[in-house]
Amino acid sequence: MSSSSPQDTGTRAPGAGVPRQYAPARPEPTGWVGWIVFAATLALIVGVFDVIEGLIALFRDSYYLVAPSGLVVNVNYTTWGWVHIAIGAVLIATSLGLFAGQTWARVVGVAIAVISAIVNFAFIPAYPLWCIAVIAIDVFIIYALTAHGGEMKEV
Repeated sequence: MSSSSPQDTGTRAPGAGVPRQYAPARPEPTGWVGWIVFAATLALIVGVFDVIEGLIALFRDSYYLVAPSGLVVNVNYTTWGWVHIAIGAVLIATSLGLFAGQTWARVVGVAIAVISAIVNFAFIPAYPLWCIAVIAIDVFIIYALTAHGGEMKEV
């Protein structure tokens, strides 16, 4: 036996009996959010590049063009290797924070991209083309994070 009245045809108006809930108005993100995703992707790539560069410095220092005495900062390649690995690890972690829209990741991303550019500038005599490419990518990261960072949190 059904509990419906004889007048009930079994059809209801859409949303009848359901209280309406309104979501708070969120501003629509613009296309500039793509710059943060771009910066996060570049930070991930540069992080991996720095780890590779560090591992090469640790295990195959004969790969580089000059002896450690020919570098801007006169330290051995083992030290350079650990510096590059540390910068790469921080960049990889920062890129994950950037993908999540974390404000701290934007701040750390700019700082570590500046440090990475300086370290690669000092490392230019060892492998010029690689270091110049990494410096250029660091500049793109800094630009994207400083000019277009605020909207990523809302996505």
